[in-house]
Amino acid sequence: MNIKKISTPLAIALLMFPQLIETMYSPALTSIKNHFAVSAENAAQGLSIFFMAFAFGVVFWGRLCDIIGRRYSTLAGLALFIIAAIFTYLAPNFDLFLFGFGSCAFGAAVGSVCTQTILRDSFEGAELSRLFSIAATSVGISPVIGMIIGSWLTSHGDYTWVFAAMIVLIALLFIWSSIQLPETKPENIKRDSLLSVANKMIRDSHIWYITLMIGFANVALFSYYSIAPFMFEQLGASVKFFGYTGFVLAIGSVLGSLINMKLIRYKLNGDSIVFIAMVLMVISGIGVYLLQHTIWFFIPMALVSVAFGLALPNLFSTALTNYRNHLGSAGALLGLSYYLIIGFGLDLAASIGNLAITLLTCGCCCLLLVCIKQFLTKLTQLRNAKILTD
Repeated sequence: MNIKKISTPLAIALLMFPQLIETMYSPALTSIKNHFAVSAENAAQGLSIFFMAFAFGVVFWGRLCDIIGRRYSTLAGLALFIIAAIFTYLAPNFDLFLFGFGSCAFGAAVGSVCTQTILRDSFEGAELSRLFSIAATSVGISPVIGMIIGSWLTSHGDYTWVFAAMIVLIALLFIWSSIQLPETKPENIKRDSLLSVANKMIRDSHIWYITLMIGFANVALFSYYSIAPFMFEQLGASVKFFGYTGFVLAIGSVLGSLINMKLIRYKLNGDSIVFIAMVLMVISGIGVYLLQHTIWFFIPMALVSVAFGLALPNLFSTALTNYRNHLGSAGALLGLSYYLIIGFGLDLAASIGNLAITLLTCGCCCLLLVCIKQFLTKLTQLRNAKILTD
């Protein structure tokens, strides 16, 4: 079967939209807190619920990708998002608001799992890593777009303006996808049960490594969006100022992705790139700790974005190399695992309310995981060399 490839602009738009939605929501946290008369901790709860619901959405849509195809799954998820966003816009109380926002996340999961599956259908190896780097560069811009749009809408109106904009944007994306999105599902795809794929993945140490690394890296990055608005509020900075800090994070993410593409061309080992990224994350945590009582604490956060742009393409491109016969289901289970880590991690980070501690914890855990992986890889190589010499 000659698989028609997705256009790069559409793939980028679909990959960007979940993060765009999340970062549009972040500047509205103070408005949500005041409108529903809830605490800052409860208001920030929306982000952890977003990622938890996103995790289950990844499983649902990823499995559906292997059953009805990539195209129809994506269109169904976008349609569900639009309906859920309208419900959230009209929600009369905070509980229904959280339910609606969680439903938005469930629908938004198609942007991650279905698009990644479409890309993995068509590409592999170094080409796939390069495409993920290009995507990461583009997705790195989404926080600044989302934060500026969200902060502008919140400052001129309130959180309902943010959700109205979401409805319009995703409706346009739905129209675009319905016209141009191809079906890339292979004809000879294996229809193994989700349980059998899960059983294989549970026994795969590489999958555990990828899951924990992606989960901790995302907690480090997105904890900024759930904690920083209230830090800026305490320091007397406006919601617009918070929105403008997205420029620094976006520059860091784009820079990290560009450096990653350069290092790939120089044939640097992926594990070495990830190691460098995690060192930068720890340095960022130290910087935020030193500057957390000033409005300039957002500047060291740029290093987290650089680390994100360096590490994530190398982690994603090697994640499912042994699962090409059931990419939708395997991608769904992988996504469920790391998005649950992100959801619970952000909930814990919000309850602690300390950005520096969150960054240092995530960075040190990731650095330890990379070191363990490199040690075990070296050990395996030495054993294989010994076997050959014997």
